[in-house]
Amino acid sequence: VQLQASGGGLVQAGGSLRLSCVVSGRTSSSYVMGWFRQAPGNEREFVATISRGGRNTYYADVVKGRFTISRDNVKNTVYLQMNSLKSEDTAVYYCAAQIRPAPLGLTPREYDYWGQGTQVTVSS
Repeated sequence: VQLQASGGGLVQAGGSLRLSCVVSGRTSSSYVMGWFRQAPGNEREFVATISRGGRNTYYADVVKGRFTISRDNVKNTVYLQMNSLKSEDTAVYYCAAQIRPAPLGLTPREYDYWGQGTQVTVSS
């Protein structure tokens, strides 16, 4: 299984970006999917997760109401729509796949496959 994240870039505070993560090697509907981020000097932290069918989602408090995770299992792609971006959202963003169907994982150790990361930089 391979995960390819894209969509990062440089954006001004208050702006928006949409990250994508394409799953290959096996259909994405086989996995719970999550997004994590890691800023320099910090540990990798949970951002959002979505169930296999897309019905259930969960967000970190710091992004709730600003970020939206979604998935299109026909396209084997998971998205992270990020609105009202803040400078503190600057980090490398990683998508990850969890084999276990439930509960939705909130820590990196619960995920089995990882993408390479995409840089998001928010200028203030």
